[in-house]
Amino acid sequence: MAENSLLNRLDGIEARFAEVSTLITDPAVIADMKRYVRLNKEYRELEKLTSATRRYKSLLNDISEAKELLDAESDPEIRQMAHEQLDMATSALPQLEEEIKILLIPADPEDSKNAIVEIRGGTGGDEAALFAGDLFKMYTKYCEQKGWQVAVTSFNEGTAGGFKEIVFAVSGDNVYGTLKYESGVHRVQRVPATETQGRVHTSAATVAVLPEAEAFDVEINEGEIKWETFRSGGAGGQNVNKVESGVRLRYMWKNPVTGQTDEILIECTETRDQPKNKERALSRLRTFIYDKEHQKYVDDIASRRKTLVSTGDRSAKIRTYNFPQGRITDHRINYTIYNLQAFIDGDIQDCIDHLIIAENSEKLKEAEL
Repeated sequence: MAENSLLNRLDGIEARFAEVSTLITDPAVIADMKRYVRLNKEYRELEKLTSATRRYKSLLNDISEAKELLDAESDPEIRQMAHEQLDMATSALPQLEEEIKILLIPADPEDSKNAIVEIRGGTGGDEAALFAGDLFKMYTKYCEQKGWQVAVTSFNEGTAGGFKEIVFAVSGDNVYGTLKYESGVHRVQRVPATETQGRVHTSAATVAVLPEAEAFDVEINEGEIKWETFRSGGAGGQNVNKVESGVRLRYMWKNPVTGQTDEILIECTETRDQPKNKERALSRLRTFIYDKEHQKYVDDIASRRKTLVSTGDRSAKIRTYNFPQGRITDHRINYTIYNLQAFIDGDIQDCIDHLIIAENSEKLKEAEL
């Protein structure tokens, strides 16, 4: 019965895959960039599902053939082959069924996007800024392991090191779909370098991971953007002080949720090239607006899936880093491990994998699969 139910859900998948395969080669579709990108994403999802569907049907066919042989044949060798075929197909079936059920869940359209990550030191003063710096290093090392590109957009250093805040873009494969679980408040418990009595202090930093908006995701009247240029501060020799490479944009935007018109202010001093800084400031503006306009959709998902505290309530405490005990605890799924140093060095994939599994379990319940 479960087989029939799953086959019913798979009905039409291959036909739709063939249809989308044709559509993405149509010049009229290619000219409509928004539709073309959407269909390409659907194509990639259907390609995986079609492949799994064909394997599933092949296994069911192997089981059926093996059973027929066992009913009809008396030859010991043929029966032995039939038993082996039946055992192999039957043992492979449950795992493939679970894989298909996950693939049948509609993917979050944001997952394939690049991401903008913002880390801000919270309670704890200098120690919070140092911890924000540690988190930045952790994500940088993790991104290196994944082969992703990291580009710092802006930062404000702490007086004792680290960052009061740092904003960076991450580009690569399925970046937002992976890093979205990191949004929220990260709490650290350790003896600060400035502590003379050896007492353990608790401080925190906030991480926000936003899907990077494409140019066609939001509408911006670039003629209404007010640009200012200024000299970047920091290291870099005379060029930094003499050339106005830093850019600042101001844009009046009407919030569709509140109806209020707010001024958005964005600065970018990432490079010594003013045009590149303008381009990156525009990217941050698009991402900011896109994030605000999609917040209701995101909140709705988060309210139904506790593992996505990340994308909903960004003030929620999601993880504690306890240095005296060498312990990491993710409070959303009661995940605890004792390899804190490796974790801080970028070994965070296992935690993310557990969050993905927990989220998929909730999605399966929701979809009644």
